[in-house]
Amino acid sequence: MDRPQVMGILNVTPDSFSDGGDHLAVDVAVQAGLRMQAEGAAFIDIGGESTRPGAAEVPEVEEIARVVPVIKALRAQSDVAISIDTRKAAVAQAAIDAGASFVNDVSAFRFDPDLADIVARAQVPVCLMHSIGTPETMQDQAHYRDVVKEVYDHLAERIAVAEAAGIARALIVVDPGIGFGKTLDHNLALIRGLARFRGLGCPVLLGASRKRFIGTLGGAAEAKDRLGGSIAVALEGVRQGVQILRVHDTFATKQAIDLQLAMQGTGADGQKTLRD
Repeated sequence: MDRPQVMGILNVTPDSFSDGGDHLAVDVAVQAGLRMQAEGAAFIDIGGESTRPGAAEVPEVEEIARVVPVIKALRAQSDVAISIDTRKAAVAQAAIDAGASFVNDVSAFRFDPDLADIVARAQVPVCLMHSIGTPETMQDQAHYRDVVKEVYDHLAERIAVAEAAGIARALIVVDPGIGFGKTLDHNLALIRGLARFRGLGCPVLLGASRKRFIGTLGGAAEAKDRLGGSIAVALEGVRQGVQILRVHDTFATKQAIDLQLAMQGTGADGQKTLRD
């Protein structure tokens, strides 16, 4: 975490908002994961359930059937860190058994409290994200007096829950949850306040790639036309000290980060290489 890392998004779902249906075949998904690794991704985040606004819950059995073959096949060909994007203990356990070594929970253990015990026993890192309600209802509940403070306080409370379950703070990553129960203005406020979340004492993950507010502000109705805006948000995250950028466009994001660090006089190892 001495320099920003790229986490590649690999959804093996038919209905994710940007890449739904692109990676349903195991071999196609594995090749996408290998490509992301070659492009500089330090993590591949594999998800079998869409959590976009309005998405319906996927049964555990179906979610496991989607992700486990991909994790096994990718692990057989690569040593890249594999993250499982799930809210469910049974899915996380199956994914860890298959070779995953990171859990990314958009509900921060709210949806399935048993997931905390799975993470604690496995002693793998976990990302705790702020969200409200469920994907089906969250946008109807997007009401805050001070969104940055309320998200910060929520994450602090979820960190305490994780620690109480036996998860060391050194294994916890936090994510303010851009687009999860937030309006455009809420998203912008959180992005402007990203540096504040470093006060939680955990690495910060930013997942804003191709999201709707980028399309609204950048005039791009189609999610795959939001590369420029996604890069702009990612670089603002880098400027504020975010350690992990969860993105669809791994090559372009890694290239942008490398150039940003070079212009700041910071090398690949996070050390200053040029005089200020």
